[in-house]
Amino acid sequence: MAIKIILAVVYLLVVFWLGYKGWRETRQASDYLLAGRRMNPFVMAMSYGATFISTSAIIGFGGAAAMYGLPLLWLTFLNIMVGVFIAMVFLGKRTRRMGVALDAHTFPELLGRRYQSIFVQAFAGVVVFLFIPVYAAAVLIGISRMLEVGLGINYATALFIFTGVLALYVVSGGLKAVMYTDAFQGSLMFVMMVILVFFTYGKLGGVVEAHQALTDLAPHLPESLKSAGMLGWTQGAEAGSPIWLVIYTTMVYGVGIGVLAQPQLAVRFMTVSSDRELNRGVLFGGVFIIAMTGAAFVVGALSNAIFFAQTGQVAVQAAEGNIDKIIPLFVSQVMPGWFGVLFLLAMFAAAMSTLSSHYHVGGTSLGRDFYERGLRSAGNPIAVTRVGVAITVVVTLLWGLVLPPSVIARATAFFFGLCAAAFLPAYLLGLYWKGMTRAAAVVSMVGGFAVSFFYLLFVHAKESAALGLCKMVFGVESLALLAEKGSGWWLLQFTDPNIIALPVSFILAVAVSLATAKPDQTHIERCWRHL
Repeated sequence: MAIKIILAVVYLLVVFWLGYKGWRETRQASDYLLAGRRMNPFVMAMSYGATFISTSAIIGFGGAAAMYGLPLLWLTFLNIMVGVFIAMVFLGKRTRRMGVALDAHTFPELLGRRYQSIFVQAFAGVVVFLFIPVYAAAVLIGISRMLEVGLGINYATALFIFTGVLALYVVSGGLKAVMYTDAFQGSLMFVMMVILVFFTYGKLGGVVEAHQALTDLAPHLPESLKSAGMLGWTQGAEAGSPIWLVIYTTMVYGVGIGVLAQPQLAVRFMTVSSDRELNRGVLFGGVFIIAMTGAAFVVGALSNAIFFAQTGQVAVQAAEGNIDKIIPLFVSQVMPGWFGVLFLLAMFAAAMSTLSSHYHVGGTSLGRDFYERGLRSAGNPIAVTRVGVAITVVVTLLWGLVLPPSVIARATAFFFGLCAAAFLPAYLLGLYWKGMTRAAAVVSMVGGFAVSFFYLLFVHAKESAALGLCKMVFGVESLALLAEKGSGWWLLQFTDPNIIALPVSFILAVAVSLATAKPDQTHIERCWRHL
């Protein structure tokens, strides 16, 4: 216990020193909101990666991989190709250049100024502020469960302690403090995940032996997974089955594509001074994502073989049905004691890096995008944003206290999907198509959000059943249950909302743009000045 305390103190001292460094260098709004637009490419890439990959990926999706197996590695592929390469090369450069041309400091402000619309900025700010605390709460739950299992700390106590530590430097230091600490925390995460995957393969006798052992476990699949279409942890699921739809529409497609419209990630493109920094960031970010998600998904799946060899139960059974506990149990029961201490610090780092970014973007959305711009209220920009960050912290804590078990992966997919439907067409077309109009942006954002949210409330069973509104209004947990079992309509309850919502949002954007007056050409020339 003494070693744990010493390492934790050293870690926190480094974090607070970096937070203090960020606070000391924050003198104006651009420092607090965009780190002064002069961030080092390594720091930017590590901050991007550490914000992207957190306890929700390692603990939540690692636990999901223990349930659904190695097919989740398709998400790693999309994370690298879409979340790093396409995001930085095809969206990042134009985001940075247009952000400079329009003097935009936040993601909603970039959209608002591109379309010359206060409503667009305010609407985007409200959506981010209202729903990013749900995603942030999933991350907070992940690290609190880790503390509960690893240190025996009461879950609620862990929530309050962790929230207090984060709030201290995020509220005061702004984005510079967030990105400095992210780079340090991301480096720690990288090392621990590489050790974890090598140790796991070693425990099972090597790569080939490990995967063969996992393949041989197929007869021991829990009945609930078999009945939903699962064939095995290496074999995947039967095409078109409920489990197949969950894996490929919610986990792979929903998160893999949704990353392109994440405000907390897009804003990092505007923190560097040139395209060269973004090009260099692709290499750093790509290697980091491979190590993080690839390791988490492989270890999660292989944990079934190790748990079965030791206890005669697969991972989900060993965790008593709560997949959020699988990775913490694996580390505490299977890994050496010394690694458990270091891994706990790595999970601290993963949670802190992501949460700090969520708190910051939620606070800027409330303070700058909604309060300052939407309500046109005057005030000290840094002070207003700090209040917004503080409110975001409190709301996240409340969600962390009330969300149910096994929610981490679901809450992540929920936020990624909602952002994709609401923002991606307006964001992507706004960067590449001069004919995209203000009316189209408004209709696309509101329409995409409405379709996605309706689907979550009344069709997608995981959310509609938990929220209970559909049951209250229609007497069933999902409207899809009114259809014949096994039919295409019935399977919609397992299909991610953005299979429907994102195409609708794109269609609205294009159709309304073609039907409405073209944007002011002087403004378009200003937007494209550096493109």
